[in-house]
Amino acid sequence: MGDTVEASWFAEKIADRSIRGIALETSALIRAGTLPVGTRMPAIRDIAYELRVSPATISQAWSELRRQKIISGRGRNGTWVSGDRFVARPERLASSGNYAAGVLDLTLAGPDAALLPRLSEAMAYGASAADLNSYERSRIVPELKEAVSERWPYEAEAFLATNGGYNAVYTVLHALVSPGSSVAIEHPTAMRLLDILEDLGVKIIPVACDSDGPLPDSLREALQQRPAAFLFQPRLHSVTGITVSASRLDQLGDVLEDSDTLVIEDDGVGDVSAAPPHSLGSRFAERTIHILSLSKSLGPDLRLAVLSSSAPIVDQIQSYRSFSAGWTSRILQGAAAWLLRDPATWRLIGEARAIYQQRRDALADALGERGIAIPAGQGLCLWVPVVSEPFAMVTLAARNIAVNPGSKFSVLPSNHIRVATSTLVDRCEEAADAIALAHAP
Repeated sequence: MGDTVEASWFAEKIADRSIRGIALETSALIRAGTLPVGTRMPAIRDIAYELRVSPATISQAWSELRRQKIISGRGRNGTWVSGDRFVARPERLASSGNYAAGVLDLTLAGPDAALLPRLSEAMAYGASAADLNSYERSRIVPELKEAVSERWPYEAEAFLATNGGYNAVYTVLHALVSPGSSVAIEHPTAMRLLDILEDLGVKIIPVACDSDGPLPDSLREALQQRPAAFLFQPRLHSVTGITVSASRLDQLGDVLEDSDTLVIEDDGVGDVSAAPPHSLGSRFAERTIHILSLSKSLGPDLRLAVLSSSAPIVDQIQSYRSFSAGWTSRILQGAAAWLLRDPATWRLIGEARAIYQQRRDALADALGERGIAIPAGQGLCLWVPVVSEPFAMVTLAARNIAVNPGSKFSVLPSNHIRVATSTLVDRCEEAADAIALAHAP
């Protein structure tokens, strides 16, 4: 640990004594090397005294620098400079590796490219979309709106096309949720959702789940902290493979009835699920944001999702989008609309759904035969309990099998591994044998 700077010396360097000013000017001192990496910062109360501001002001400025990984530590252990550059990165996703030939990579729960529709005809059609190459910031092309509306789970007031499902979640949260707020979310959940929330700097409130979805009592407890939003996956949970039952959805609605919490529904797996889409939008139309990703069913290179909400909320989301792309490619929207109207697309989606289910069930059954019970479910992966996550990861790595540790999908302790099954074609028994060895020391 480096030297500790004096609060009086530090205060002389800070001209702007607002929260934002203190954070910006402190980061500038760090980047310039005036506060080298390893320097121990003065106590918050001492800095506050010298700057003639409240300790809460310093705490909030420090929270921003901590979010940027520029400073570390808190409380009695002190705070020190831990970095001189802010590089935003999704920590959970970025820690995934690239594996050498021969490694059985079961980390990516994405679609099998062989089970996706061909895009050539659809893209050719999309290139003839109306208003092509216009700078008008259109929200969704009419034919895509018409195509998705036929199967939308409620009568939505407004729609918006976005550049993929996670782009939709990222945009919604940044447009509607302030840093420092709280967000309730299922435990476990998709690691990229946690990356987005952690980057935004919100407090994450985990909501426990069972085989029917989020537990009403756990959500009720979370709402005591007045979260800005409740984010969950009602149709098919991308990690555990469960679907929120109709009765559980009603119960969650009862819990949310007297709150003003935003309801963000992430249908990230989409029509890979055999379950029909459902939503709390019919109950809370004014504050529900329902997101459907088309990546798993039509192809990730379409980079396309559609969201719905009330007109004022969609206006607010679109206003935030105007800082960047402003609209989603009309070519891609037209191509997606073409695919959604093509009966051959739906036949292929049905076939893919059955194959994914077979692959998931095959590994689940093989693990069951080896004494590891996996709950019934759907989707592209298994959530496998283990006695020790580190032991499981090392054991599988020694056998050239890569999976994701469960800790990537949770802010709470969780001895699990997440095993992708979507492309597990011919090495199921090998994977099951290895997972059985990794299950318990």
